[in-house]
Amino acid sequence: MRLFPGLLSIAVALSAGLLLLAVAISPFLTPAWVAFEQDRAEAAAWTSFSPVELRTATDAILSDLVAGPPAFDVTIRGAPVLTDAERSHMRDVRAVFTGFFTAAGAGLVLLVIARLATRPSGAWSRDRFLGAVRAGATGLAVVIAVAGVIAAVAFDAAFEVFHQLFFAAGTYNFDPTRDRLVQLFPEVFWSETTMAVGGLTIALSLVVVVLTTRGLRRAATPTAAAERAVA
Repeated sequence: MRLFPGLLSIAVALSAGLLLLAVAISPFLTPAWVAFEQDRAEAAAWTSFSPVELRTATDAILSDLVAGPPAFDVTIRGAPVLTDAERSHMRDVRAVFTGFFTAAGAGLVLLVIARLATRPSGAWSRDRFLGAVRAGATGLAVVIAVAGVIAAVAFDAAFEVFHQLFFAAGTYNFDPTRDRLVQLFPEVFWSETTMAVGGLTIALSLVVVVLTTRGLRRAATPTAAAERAVA
C-alpha cells in the first residue's frame, strides 16, 4: 500500500462515494417510503387496486427486488400483476442493484483495510486517508448536485439516459395505460424519489466533509504533530 499512496487515495475516494450513495439509497427501498410515494403518485387510481391489493402487490415486488428470489410473480385476484416483459425488466433491475451494492460492500471493506493500514508517519497516514474520504464525499456531492439540476429541468431525458446506460434497448419501455409496472410506480413516484435520494446523498456527503475536515484540523495541531513525531 505504501508503494501506491496515490492510487490508494483514489480507491478510497471512490469507495467512500459508493458507500455514501448506497447508504443514501437504502431508506428508499423500504415499504414505508414506497407506500408514501405511491399515495402521492396515486398508484391505486392507476392500477384500480384496493389499498390492500396495492400493498400486497408492491410489497411482494419490493421483497423480490431486495431479498429475492427474483420471481416477481405476485398475483392479484388470481392474475399475475406483471407481464413476462415486466418481470424480465425487474430481474435486470435487481441485477443492477446487486452489482451496485456488492461494489459498495467491497468499498466498505477497502475503507476499513485502508484505515487500519494508516501509520502516524509515512506515505499512507491518517491525514491522507481522511483527505481521500473527504475528496470522495465532495466529489459525490458535486456530481449529485449537477445531476439534480439536470433532472429538475429535463427529468424525462435524464431518466431515458439512465436506462440506456444500464438496460438493453427495448426492455424498459412500458405503456402506463395497460402495464402494471409503470402504474404501480408512476413518473411522479420516480421524480420525487430521485430528488429525495439526491438531497439525502448531498446531506450525508456534507456531514462527512465536515467531520473529515475537523479530523484533519485536529491532526494539524502542534500537539498532534508532536505525538506523530514521537510515534
